[in-house]
Amino acid sequence: MADPAPYSREDDAVQPPLSFADFKASVVRAPTKPLIRVPHTLTEVTGPSGEGVWEKLMGGAVIDLTRQHSGTPIGERIVVSGRVVDENDRPVPGVMLEILQANAAGRYVHQYDQHQAPLDPNFTGAGRVVTDANGNYRIITIKPAPYPWYNQRNAWRPAHIHFSLTGSAFANRLVTQMYFPGDPLFPLDAIANAVPQAYRDRLVARFDMETAEPFWALGYRFDFVLRGRNATPVEN
Repeated sequence: MADPAPYSREDDAVQPPLSFADFKASVVRAPTKPLIRVPHTLTEVTGPSGEGVWEKLMGGAVIDLTRQHSGTPIGERIVVSGRVVDENDRPVPGVMLEILQANAAGRYVHQYDQHQAPLDPNFTGAGRVVTDANGNYRIITIKPAPYPWYNQRNAWRPAHIHFSLTGSAFANRLVTQMYFPGDPLFPLDAIANAVPQAYRDRLVARFDMETAEPFWALGYRFDFVLRGRNATPVEN
């Protein structure tokens, strides 16, 4: 069997360090010894593929997070769309995008989030979609709000959406966060600031009236680049 085609290595200048002093949690969980490079094998460069494979593994797509329950969730409805491309700007079809986010009051639906903001019985904040033949995806959701966290006294996370991407190769796995343009908390955020400043804007979505729907929702565009020099920064 021929050797598998190599993937471009991550550009270390783009990605956040494993330990970033201002992000307190990263300091205690970062490796204390140098990392060991492991050559790619068939295990890393292959993965689930084929039409309908993700639906069989994980169930049907959950594209509209505003229609998962009996009522309408509170908050600003938005459309988030974009493309997933590889290190050579080629579209990557069949990528599973999973999203997780807080609601319009800045509250997650899990037991560890107990800060004083209301839950929305009509909004769970989790969904998934598979990219089409041209690497495109589209979801409808509610714009999340900022929320407090314990990084330091009076620390607040800017509004963001978590994304986890799993493609046809495990070497293409990407976990990251998408932020919104003009957020005053973004320049203050320890997690966002872990990404080198020259590449930080890759985490910020672009406001996009072309994908907005009249009398329904505003639009944001956020593209993902898997690996290489133009890669989307990962979540620290």
